[in-house]
Amino acid sequence: MMSILVTGANGQLGREFRDLREKYSGYHFIYASREDVSIADEAAVEDLFQNNVISFCINCAAYTAVDKAEAEQDIALQVNETSVAVLARVCKKYNARLIHFSTDYVFDGEGDRPYTEKDKTHPVNFYGETKLAGEKAALEGDPQTMIIRTSWVYSMHGKNFVKTMMRLMCEKESIAVVSDQVGSPTNAADLADAVMTIISKGKFSPGIYHYCNEGVISWFEFAQKIKTLIDSKCIVNAIPTEAYPTPAKRPHYSALDTSKIKQQFGIVIPAWEKSLERCISMMLL
Repeated sequence: MMSILVTGANGQLGREFRDLREKYSGYHFIYASREDVSIADEAAVEDLFQNNVISFCINCAAYTAVDKAEAEQDIALQVNETSVAVLARVCKKYNARLIHFSTDYVFDGEGDRPYTEKDKTHPVNFYGETKLAGEKAALEGDPQTMIIRTSWVYSMHGKNFVKTMMRLMCEKESIAVVSDQVGSPTNAADLADAVMTIISKGKFSPGIYHYCNEGVISWFEFAQKIKTLIDSKCIVNAIPTEAYPTPAKRPHYSALDTSKIKQQFGIVIPAWEKSLERCISMMLL
């Protein structure tokens, strides 16, 4: 039975891979959280590979606190670059395929069409810089790595925009959401299933790919849809980015073009509305 190592297994994406254990019962999953092993420790990672015959390593471990990264630069770099380099080197040594996740924040957001994998990268905050550094470290450590850039990830697990909006809309009479930052939401459950579809088809192909749900919207439009789905009476006010200052600058436009991953692997990507509706329905059960 083929073994798949999932690192960062307690994060929102990692937990989605846990939820897929029964659907993909033909695989042996090894779930590793930071409590189980420090992936920055090369010797510890080697021990894991020596004791298990691992075919795929799906790295869900990431430092994703965009604003805190401006102050916690050493920690962000260790998780998003150093640890990725370790995994890439060990995967190459033990002939395992690494699948690593990156972000739309590697782009500057000055475009006006969905970014392709060939577009020039230019992060506007330190978080984006660490994720881009992680991409480079992965490909340098093992050119056979698959990197999947994604955006606006949410899930029924962990902390994310959808769960925050649902909570605030129950607690407050009105909230304000920026309307001039545009991108594409991604249901982590869809992303995890897409990765397992790629593995199960036996068509692994290294390189950089983009994955997000279909559709391009603003954070304000995202919040409005959440409000509708939970039938909230909360008033959602649209505000410009300047009215909501944050330590880290955000790209104004960071939608991703997913043509490559769909064509390469024959993947059908759900529309963002349908995926959001499905996720919220599960949370409300």
